[in-house]
Amino acid sequence: MTDVLLRGEQAVLGAVLLDPAQLDTLYWLTPADFYRPAHRAMFAAMRTLSTDGRPGPSTDGTVPLSWVTDTVAEAGRHVRGLSASYAHTLIAACPRPQNAPVYGRLVLEGSIHRTVAEHAARLEHIAQLGAGQHQVDDVVHHADVLASVLGDLARRWGTGPRPVPPPRTGPSEAPSPAGPEQSADERLLLSVLVSRPAAMGEVYDWLRPGDFAGPGHGQLYRCLGALHHRGEPIDEVTALWEVQRRGLLADGTLSQELLDGILGGPGAGSAEWLSDQVIRSSLVRTAARAATDIKALAEDQSLAPGRLIGQALHALGPLDEVRARWTRAADPPPPRPETGHTARVHAALARSAHTTPSTQPAHPPATQGTATHRHPVRSTS
Repeated sequence: MTDVLLRGEQAVLGAVLLDPAQLDTLYWLTPADFYRPAHRAMFAAMRTLSTDGRPGPSTDGTVPLSWVTDTVAEAGRHVRGLSASYAHTLIAACPRPQNAPVYGRLVLEGSIHRTVAEHAARLEHIAQLGAGQHQVDDVVHHADVLASVLGDLARRWGTGPRPVPPPRTGPSEAPSPAGPEQSADERLLLSVLVSRPAAMGEVYDWLRPGDFAGPGHGQLYRCLGALHHRGEPIDEVTALWEVQRRGLLADGTLSQELLDGILGGPGAGSAEWLSDQVIRSSLVRTAARAATDIKALAEDQSLAPGRLIGQALHALGPLDEVRARWTRAADPPPPRPETGHTARVHAALARSAHTTPSTQPAHPPATQGTATHRHPVRSTS
C-alpha cells in the first residue's frame, strides 16, 4: 500500500466523521474498496449507522460526539485495536471534508489496481497449474471472471469496457517453452498430417501455427498449410521442398534432425485427438501470458484506471480468439461448397500433371454434315 493511498483512505474516513452528509456523495464507494481492514470496518460502520438514522439532527449544526464514538464502537465489533484516538487521527488527516468525492476516487483507483492484480494473479496461477494437463475448463472460468470484473470496474469508474491497445509496443515476450509431453504431441501430429494428407483438411480451418509451442513446429505446420491451401500434394518430399523454399533450414529455424524425426516418423495416431491437445495447450499458454501482462499493467500505479481496464481487456483478446477456434473445433460447422478452393486445387494439379504430346491430326476432321468427295478406287487390273 502506497503512502498516497493510505492518506486517501484516511482523508475519506475523516471527511465523513466531520460531515456525515458526505456519505451521500460516496454512494459508489464500498467497504471492500479500502485496503486496510480497520478502514473497511470504519466505512462499513458509517454505512450501518447512517441507515439506522444516526447521527440525529442537531440544533446548532454541529456533529455530535456520539457519531464518532458510535462509529468506533460499531467498527470495533469486527476488527481489533480501534480506539477513539485513531478516529481523531483520521479527522486530522482530512484537509477539507467537502473534497470527500475526490478522496473517494483516489481510494477507488487503488481498489481497481488491486482488484485487477488479484484476479490476474489467480488466472495466472490456474493456467500454470493446468499447463501440463491442459485443464481448459478452470482456465476459461477464471478468464470469464476476470473479464466480468473488468466490465464491472469500468462501469464503476464511469468508462465503457472497451479494449484499448497499449501506446507503445516493445518486443514480444518469448513464448513459454513446450514440455516434453506437449512437444511429443506436436511432433506426432505433424507426422500424422504428412502421412495422412486428408487429415490436414480436418484441422486447417481452426488450428494455427501459433498454437504450436515447440521450436520450429509452428513453421513446419505453416509449410503443410501452404501446400494444402495451394492444393499441392503433401508428403515427405513436398514438405521438405516447402521448407527449403522458405529457407527454414538455412536460417536455423528447423534442423535436419527434427525434420527426419517428423517426416520419417510413424505417422500413426488420431489427428483429431492430437490437434485438440495442441489447441488446449495453446489456450492455457495464451491465458497465462495474458494474465502476466495484465498483472504487470495493474502494478503500474501511473496507469489511470480507464486505461488499465482498456489495456487489460485488449490483453484478453488473443485468449478470446484461441477460445473461439477451440469451440469451433469441438462443434465444426456443416461443410460448405469450396468453389474458390476447388479452382485453386485444380490449377495446382494442372501445373503438376504430366502432359503427353497430342496425337490428333493437324487439321480437324470434317464435321457432320460436311460433304466430302472421294475419287473412286479403280482397279489396276
